[in-house]
Amino acid sequence: MSNEKEVVSVLQYLDNKSILIIGAAGFLGKIFVEKILRVAPQVRKLYLLIRASGESTATERFNDEILGKVLFKLEHQMVHQLDAIINLAATTNFDERYDVALGINTLGAAYALNFAKRSYVCGEKSGLVMETPYRMGETLNGAIGLDINQEQKFVNEKLSKLQATGALPETITQAMKDYGLRRAKMYGWPNTYVFTKAMGEMIVGVKRENMSVVIIRPSIITSTFKEPFPGWTEGIRTIDSLAVGYGTGKLTCFLGDLNATSDVIPADMVVNTMLVSMAAQAGGQKEMIYHVGSSMKNLFKNEKMPEIAYRYFTTKPWTNKEGKAVRVGKVDVLNYMPSFHRYMTIHYLLPLKGLELLNMVLCKSLEKKLRDLSKKINFVLRLVDLYQPYLFFYGIFDDTNTEELQKLLPVTGVETDIFYFDPKIINWDDYFVYTHIPGLVKYVFK
Repeated sequence: MSNEKEVVSVLQYLDNKSILIIGAAGFLGKIFVEKILRVAPQVRKLYLLIRASGESTATERFNDEILGKVLFKLEHQMVHQLDAIINLAATTNFDERYDVALGINTLGAAYALNFAKRSYVCGEKSGLVMETPYRMGETLNGAIGLDINQEQKFVNEKLSKLQATGALPETITQAMKDYGLRRAKMYGWPNTYVFTKAMGEMIVGVKRENMSVVIIRPSIITSTFKEPFPGWTEGIRTIDSLAVGYGTGKLTCFLGDLNATSDVIPADMVVNTMLVSMAAQAGGQKEMIYHVGSSMKNLFKNEKMPEIAYRYFTTKPWTNKEGKAVRVGKVDVLNYMPSFHRYMTIHYLLPLKGLELLNMVLCKSLEKKLRDLSKKINFVLRLVDLYQPYLFFYGIFDDTNTEELQKLLPVTGVETDIFYFDPKIINWDDYFVYTHIPGLVKYVFK
């Protein structure tokens, strides 16, 4: 980091700029676009790259999910007019198919970089996690042999073999999910998402040549802190699954070490960091990796979640589709993995044996119910495997670069208020009780 602390103006930087945003229909992408349009009306153009999904075309998704009017132009018309390219495209599903995750999270970064030449992860670590780049082939567990070209080849071969056997689509999907998880764990990553994102960073690092690159590494992203309004969110993220399960009465226990860290950061603070880093880069700041999280400056521990959830849902119980309020009780805390497996055995698996005998003797109609229950149990156990690294995480993310970035904003003035991203301003109890959980109930609960 340079010793010179020149003040940067994000609003001045955005004035009359053209920006390509990849993944604009995603959670962060929408907040990013909305922020620029609201605070920087003099921005010249925003190009939004959106992929078709299912039966919906990209234009239909744009009209339905973004602003309602087409801003796209053909690639050759924009290529010489861009001032910045923001790649927010990603599949954040921990349990994604390996071919899908590799295509979007890893190769997608390479495609974005190649386009830029013509005109964003952590695994199971304890201690301090530094803001340093991944070297090509680097692994978290020291295993050798990671080769991204080979991974792409393995994916294609695996998919071809499954298709050649005439496997059903759902069988192929599950097999590709399992394959991705195995490949990730082979090299020390806990799931396919972080594995493929890390490989994306490796590709960018090797192929960037003289391109100016900034990498933003947010921790667990939660609902907006203030803008465009408090509590806006989409989908269910790591810790959200616990709140949703508990509030709807489906989860009566909390799995995790209460002393472990939940490094969370509101989405609008991530977007603000991105915008300030863009202005800093344009002003001559050297290339940086920015950790955007809270563990270094405003630690939030797992011990808070059970009491916060109980406090909220006892005073404002969720109403189910039958119109009945779901009453919740104190949360059982299972502090280590064997406890959860014992819990599942006592509450679900052991009774199955008796039910199976009863089914054989008296009632064949129970067979389908037993199969369905077995599927649910397997699903829950799979979620445990996916989320275990995050519920037993003891690392602290160094955010020295991000802290220095904050100092580039004026100490006082309008831009300090507009582009806030200091996690120290968050009162976690108030945020979860009055902002995040109400947002989940309003925008996510079904």
